[in-house]
Amino acid sequence: METMRKSRRKFTSEFKTKVALEALKERYSLSELAERFELHPNQISQWKQEFLEKSKDVFDKKSPKPSRRRNNLVPWHKKMDGKIS
Repeated sequence: METMRKSRRKFTSEFKTKVALEALKERYSLSELAERFELHPNQISQWKQEFLEKSKDVFDKKSPKPSRRRNNLVPWHKKMDGKIS
């Protein structure tokens, strides 16, 4: 008898953030959240912990800001003036 492998689910960072924030609010138990989001409670705990660990970097002044030139972004008014094609 052949067994079919169940493929792993992939979650977006937005979904993980939503779940982690709900867990941080502590309005519902982990088991309630797990049922609501169709996840294992351990997965929610892991995402919550990762969210807390990485959240300190949000206010880190050492983090580099994206360069406008590096991303080839040109202000719209320069394009409108015909200075840049």
